[in-house]
Amino acid sequence: MNIILRWLLDMFLRFTRTLDWPLLGALLALMAIGLAVLHSAGGQNLSLVQSQGARYVVGLGVMWLLSRVPTAPLRRSTPVFYIVSLLPLLVVLFIGTGRSGAHWINLGVFYFQPAELMKLSLPMMAAWVLAQSAPPPRIEILLAAAAVIGVPTGLILLQPDFGTAMLVAASGVFALYLAGLSPWWFIAAGVGAATAAGFALFAPIGWFSFLRPYQQDRILTFRDPQNDPLGAGWNIIQSKIAIGSGGVAGQGWGEGTQSHLNYVPEHTTDFIFAVLAEEFGWLGVATVLALYAFVIGRCLWIAAGAREPFARILAGSLGLALSVYVVVNGGMISGLLPVVGVPMPLLSFGGTAAVSLLAGMGVVMAVGAHGQAKR
Repeated sequence: MNIILRWLLDMFLRFTRTLDWPLLGALLALMAIGLAVLHSAGGQNLSLVQSQGARYVVGLGVMWLLSRVPTAPLRRSTPVFYIVSLLPLLVVLFIGTGRSGAHWINLGVFYFQPAELMKLSLPMMAAWVLAQSAPPPRIEILLAAAAVIGVPTGLILLQPDFGTAMLVAASGVFALYLAGLSPWWFIAAGVGAATAAGFALFAPIGWFSFLRPYQQDRILTFRDPQNDPLGAGWNIIQSKIAIGSGGVAGQGWGEGTQSHLNYVPEHTTDFIFAVLAEEFGWLGVATVLALYAFVIGRCLWIAAGAREPFARILAGSLGLALSVYVVVNGGMISGLLPVVGVPMPLLSFGGTAAVSLLAGMGVVMAVGAHGQAKR
């Protein structure tokens, strides 16, 4: 019996040696909390929880497989993976479906969101390009990286999906930062973006030329939700009520009135964090945010120990990109940012987003297992 147990333990350690257990533990905790909140938000619908759990299992399998791939093969396959990821972004423009555009491809068994592939392939390709020269990157490298970021971002904007386009572009911007680009470039870009946004928001020609009607409604609602409390402002008003009613300790699991009485919109997807805040209060929110912070910090710690620029830039940009997802969704449901349809990672119901995130964490684990310098 002891021999069998030792053999099983040896096989387990051999097959899981590439996993980063602190990072995996935080991810599993987030998934467990996500399933618990989803069970409540979905009205104790077990099929919903089972469906999301099955997607987590698929994502964990992909994460484990990618964690076993050394960084050298990852680097060599990056250009092909990037090009292959671009193709569905073109296809979805012609055969895609969605409530406000073409975001999804119906594969019969499930709906596939092509933009999710870019959350992994774009930072990989940006890291591949930026690793071609010593920091700071030369101008030709910067132009190549700008094209790598700009092409998929533009295709996603055509769907149109501003929220996902912003998240995908952010991972590329973080790659530029980690490659040693001067902060002055980011300051200049920020000033330019603010100027363009001001033109689009306040100049009549920009407002009507560059913004679609639903985008105009989102901006007007962000500025004053009470202007249309029973229409465009309903979502954010009810979300803020749910957050405020949670208090310190929350109303209790399954006891959230805003979500169970269907006041909170999209309470299993984009606004599930409001359900968490109502039922688990400030303590629940702080716990989840601490777990996100740990995941991001662990990714940066792994990136800091990478022995080659490609691995360092890639792991760091994947970790920092997660912070944008959390900030945007948290700001959206609390009224601090306009509603852009960005899910909360590993909490919101959805398969493609969960699998793509866990795949990215698998790449980070691969850097930790195969690409670390001796400390």
